[in-house]
Formats: sequence, structure tokens, C-alpha cells
Amino acid sequence: MIQNDDDPAVRGGKPAPQAGPNTASAFEVFLVFLKLGLTSFGGPIAHLGYFRDELVVRRKWIDEAGYADLVALCQFLPGPASSQAGFALGVLRGNGLLGGLAAWAGFTMPSTIVLFAFALGAAALTGPAAEGLLHGLKLVAVAVVAHAVWGMAGSLTPDRSRAAIALAAVVIVAFGGGSAGQIAAILLGALAGLLFSSRQAPAPVLHAEFPVSRRGGAVALALFAVLLLALPLVAAATTYQGLALFDAFYRAGALVFGGGHVVLPLLQAEVVAPGWIGTEDFLTGYGLAQAVPGPLFTFAAWLGAVMGPAPHGLAGAMIALVAVFLPGLLLVYGMLPFWDALRLRPASQAAMRGANAAVVGILGAALYDPVWTSAVAAPRDFATALAGFLLLAVWKAPPFIIVVLLAAAGTLMRLI
Repeated sequence: MIQNDDDPAVRGGKPAPQAGPNTASAFEVFLVFLKLGLTSFGGPIAHLGYFRDELVVRRKWIDEAGYADLVALCQFLPGPASSQAGFALGVLRGNGLLGGLAAWAGFTMPSTIVLFAFALGAAALTGPAAEGLLHGLKLVAVAVVAHAVWGMAGSLTPDRSRAAIALAAVVIVAFGGGSAGQIAAILLGALAGLLFSSRQAPAPVLHAEFPVSRRGGAVALALFAVLLLALPLVAAATTYQGLALFDAFYRAGALVFGGGHVVLPLLQAEVVAPGWIGTEDFLTGYGLAQAVPGPLFTFAAWLGAVMGPAPHGLAGAMIALVAVFLPGLLLVYGMLPFWDALRLRPASQAAMRGANAAVVGILGAALYDPVWTSAVAAPRDFATALAGFLLLAVWKAPPFIIVVLLAAAGTLMRLI
């Protein structure tokens, strides 16, 4: 919901959120994110690009600066950053928790169903045509991320100081690597913003007003901590495998910084080491998760379904899926009311301008590695990705059109 600080109702204090023309039903939010869940290939960085194109540029659910602030917040928190951002946008547009859950369900459902179907015995895609299709989807990610970097750089690095912050973030991520480098880049960007842009006028009067009370946020943060600390003790005191399964996946989701790929060693330690699943099945599921749209954390559905000890099948898939996402969603929901208040202060706005510039640099670094390095291996790959970028940037084509065209192009390149 977009509020105006010049509104007398706002100057007198934070108003109670009310549904209005800028809100939608939970079902509408679900349908929008279902579309994104069906077409968002390429991993968490690409997902943020899809979100920006669909929800910032096309639907105008939130302004560019507010979206960049939200991305910075989700980069700070453990958990899947793209799913956390989608959940928060669902809270914003759907006027509360139900909207956030609708967004999460829509974005998560397609890849969950596909991975669960594979776990039940469907054959994995093989052969030149399938390899070409998967390669085309990687090229889609190149076009989408490049478009996101291009658009965000224009609005979030409009001066030399913020362009320098973005460049410094690229260097930090390139040499620091991993989630530690990303967090360091955002922290240093925020510090640089305080030093370089504190004299600037406050941010525009428009800002995102998330319909989450401070009490609700505090409850979510407390629940996150209680589950993280109490689940291992309760699971150790009982013999119920379902609780041990929930604890293992909750702990992995709570301790992962940097997105989906970082969860791999954590999950491997939780499910392979105790013998719940073999290494070959673990890696097969992880490979399949790379080929489907939506969040990589839905890999948990595969693991829960093929698990040796019961519960497995549908029950195991649902337990693992909810457990691995829950900590990240609790954290972002708990932080929203405090983050929204902090970002309206002049000092916070200066810090966020620097952090937003750093986010542009982080996305730029990710455009090269892993997005570019995993997809562009020949001149025709570059030409295909460039065509997708121009379709997005110049002809304003919807992202799903890019998915269809580049997937088809990748398939043809493998067959001819």
C-alpha cells in the first residue's frame, strides 16, 4: 500500500491499515504469483528480476526505491531472499498475512508439484532436446537479470557517489564471495550512504506501508527463536520421526545465508549423514531443482518424498517444505514493521540509498557469476541472451514470452 507523508492522517501517527484501491484479494495475489512461479527460471537473483518487471514496472505494487529497500532487507536475513521478498510483497498487496501466504503458495506450488511428481517415479528429462531446453532457460536468466540491473542502476545509482558504491560492491562480492561478501557489501554501502548522501533531501514522500503491527512482528520473531531453540530438544526427547524431520529442515532454513544454493551442504548434513537418503538420490533431486521454475528451496519437497524412514511421500514432502521455508518467512514478517519505521528517518534513508546502490552492484556481480558463466559459452548464446534482453528492455515483452522464445531457441541450437 502506498501512503503519502503529507496526508494529515499519516502525520498524526501510523494509521491502521485499511483495504483500498491499492490492495487486492488473496486469490488475486495467488494468481499473480502463480504466474511468476510458472515462469521464473534461473535462481533467486533472476527471481528478483522477474518480480521487479512484473510487480514494480508493470503492476506498480511498490516503487523502485521501496523494492530495492525490501531486497536489501531480505539479503540481510537468513532464508531464501526471493521467496521472502515475494512473501512481503504479498503482505503489502494482499493487506496482511493471508496475502503473504497466498503469494508464497502461488510462487512455490509449480516447482513443488513437479519435483514431487519426479519423486514419485517420473523419468528425468534426458537427451539433446531436453538439454537444449534447460540451456535456453539459463539464457532466459541472463536476459532477465541484465534487464533488472539495467533498470535498477538507472534509478538507484543516479550520481557518482552511488555509482562508486555499486562498483565497490562488485569488487567486494568478487573477492569476498558467498553470502558473507554480499552482507559486507550492503553494510559498507549503508555506511557510505551515511557519509556521502546524508546532506541530501529526505527520500520522496511515497513509501511502502506494510500492514503488520509491531506486536505481530514481535510475535513472529519470538516464534522463530522458540522453534529454533526448542525443536532440537523436543525432537531429541521423542522418537517421532516427523518431528525430527521438521527440526532438521527448519534448522537448515534458519541458518542459511545467501539463498538456495547455500542450503545444499546444510541439508546434506541433515538428511544424508543420518542415512535418511542416499547421496545419489540427494544429488539427483538437486539437479532436477535447477531445471524447474520457482524457488530452489522446493528441493525439500523431493527430499521429504523420497526419504527412507516414514513419514515420506506426500506427508514427508509437506513437512520438509513447510519447515525449510518457515524460518525465513517468520523473520521477514517480524522485521517488516520495524524496517518500515526505520527507513522513514533521514539517517536511515541515507543509509538505504547507499545499501540500494550496493544491491545494484551485487546484482551486477551475480549477472556475471553464476548467471553468465553458467549459460553463455558461445557467440550464439550471447546473441540469444541479447535478443531476450532487447525484447524486455526495448519492446517491453512480458517475461513469459522470453521464457518460451529462448527455451525454444535453446532446444533448436542443440538439435541442429
